[in-house]
Amino acid sequence: MTLPTTPSFRLDGKRALVAGGSSGIGLASAVALAQAGAEVTIAARNMAKVQAVVDEMTQAGLNARAMALDVADIAATEAVVHADGPFDVLVNSAGLAIHSAAVDTAPDDFDAVSNINFRGAYFLTRAVAKGLLAAGKTGSLINITSQMALVGGIDRAVYCATKHAVEGFTKAMAIEWGKQGIRVNTIGPTFIRTPLTEQTFNNPDRVAWIMEKIKLGRVGEVTDMMGPVVYLASDASGLMTGSHLSIDGGWTAD
Repeated sequence: MTLPTTPSFRLDGKRALVAGGSSGIGLASAVALAQAGAEVTIAARNMAKVQAVVDEMTQAGLNARAMALDVADIAATEAVVHADGPFDVLVNSAGLAIHSAAVDTAPDDFDAVSNINFRGAYFLTRAVAKGLLAAGKTGSLINITSQMALVGGIDRAVYCATKHAVEGFTKAMAIEWGKQGIRVNTIGPTFIRTPLTEQTFNNPDRVAWIMEKIKLGRVGEVTDMMGPVVYLASDASGLMTGSHLSIDGGWTAD
């Protein structure tokens, strides 16, 4: 009998692009990928913050580079990804949340959230895939969505709409590029303590709602996302594409 060998979780020799990588989930994802052996390019709009993260990671012995990137600027995104690619791994963690009751949604807020969460995510994923296709390479493209990509939430009609949309195009792209070995998946976290969620955690009514929904009885930390990101980026998830990985403490279990 020949015993099976566990597929590797290592990412040595892989180039990874992490959009929105200067803080929160994106930063944790960048560190996780680098610790698994990848060369990580960290991209965000605020170059000073990106460079500070890169400097700290480099001092820790990790392989990290900085890139200025605004995913809402489609032409610039495609140009920089083309010039610096191809990337074997994408983690798209760039996101924006402007919460309000649906009846109070301002068109400008709708556009701002959609331009980053949906439109920007679509064209960033496409740009990385085009580089892989041109190079004849396989790859793993990961979009960070949310539990709200599967359910609804209070004062989150626009946010939910954009995250549902990302789930949709992820499945379609997975079908389109599967034969070329390009995998496209999503990770849907529950409420994670980050600067983006600080306003929610400062609202006692929202905290009560959150704790009622999360079956494990605690909110998420950025470290809860690190293992799933490495898993989807690596050969360990080699048969996963067009899938959603819920890291939600059981929120969507019922």
